Amino acid sequence: MSNFLMLAPCMFGVEGILADELKRLDIKNVVAENGRVFFEGDENALAAANIFSRTAERVLIVTGRFNAISFEDLFQAVKKINWEDYIGKDDAFPVTGYSINSSLHSVPDCQAIIKKAIVERLKLCHRIDWFKETGPIHKIRFSIQKDNVVVAIDTSGEGLHKRGYRAHSLEAPIKETLAAAMCYQARIFPDTVLYDPFCGSGTILVEAALIAKNIAPGLKRSFVAERFGESYKTAFANQRKNALDLIKSNVEFRGIGSDIEKDAVNLTLENAKKAGVGELITASVKDISDFKITDDRAIVITNPPYGERLLEIKEAEELYRIMGKVMPTERGKKYFVICPNDDFESRFGRPADKRRKLYNGMIKCQLYSYFKTNFAEKE
Repeated sequence: MSNFLMLAPCMFGVEGILADELKRLDIKNVVAENGRVFFEGDENALAAANIFSRTAERVLIVTGRFNAISFEDLFQAVKKINWEDYIGKDDAFPVTGYSINSSLHSVPDCQAIIKKAIVERLKLCHRIDWFKETGPIHKIRFSIQKDNVVVAIDTSGEGLHKRGYRAHSLEAPIKETLAAAMCYQARIFPDTVLYDPFCGSGTILVEAALIAKNIAPGLKRSFVAERFGESYKTAFANQRKNALDLIKSNVEFRGIGSDIEKDAVNLTLENAKKAGVGELITASVKDISDFKITDDRAIVITNPPYGERLLEIKEAEELYRIMGKVMPTERGKKYFVICPNDDFESRFGRPADKRRKLYNGMIKCQLYSYFKTNFAEKE
């Protein structure tokens, strides 16, 4: 087996959560940076990261890291990489990427230069002048940040947030990877009782149930690296078997969803069933003003409407006020609410015990966490 430097991009604010997740997989040399986590390992580590990670957006094999301020710098550095170790003479190798705050700011030009450099390298190694690119896809992804270039090969294919259970969604859904990060922050256990009064497509409830049952998020999907060679295929097969062995069969987790829209409730139940956790999740049509927690040990994780997408801001703020009224105030009740509104705490009526900056798509949000105080004592 080979040993690689790998890279897992993630949403901003999730880097530490992802790094901890990879360490729990016994993956070595984990280093978190803004929006990404580097780590090292062989094909088994690569397969494990793809199958088990709930918060990574994808997994890449890093083939080169260098500085470049001219197209010649870029071309020569890319040409020096041992592409023949990864790409066969029939393999496809499309190039995509981005550039931020760098001398080489034209992405199309960078794509063309990198493609040309790879072709020139492979021409010499494979001794052919034309590449059909009809074989397995090795998508080349590059990033250029402040003239620092990272060139890598995608091993995931579709983004890792695509677990396979959410074929349809409502407007403004929360991403699966973000929902999982919120669940990690809230600490989901096999006996957790979880409420989501704005359940939408049920993503938060489903991700929490997957955590409670220890079902690997990538268990039911495929990955492009499975076509890279026999060692990769074997590694993914081994990790899938490992994932099946780790599933917890008898858990007491319950996910209780509600939403004002009947379509949302139906979709939540449909997605839960597709994810294999249908028996753990219930949902009903209910307005937030009628929300009640009937369990002594329960937590709330929710993504209420923001106003930017679904409602006018004033209407959204009225929802936050109602939330503050209907949420129980006694000690022991825990709430985790993601929201971009800077006035959320004043509308909700209580300051959060902790805030964490997260991004829901391109929207900068705060995860407002309430878990320590007796709210009634503050009133």
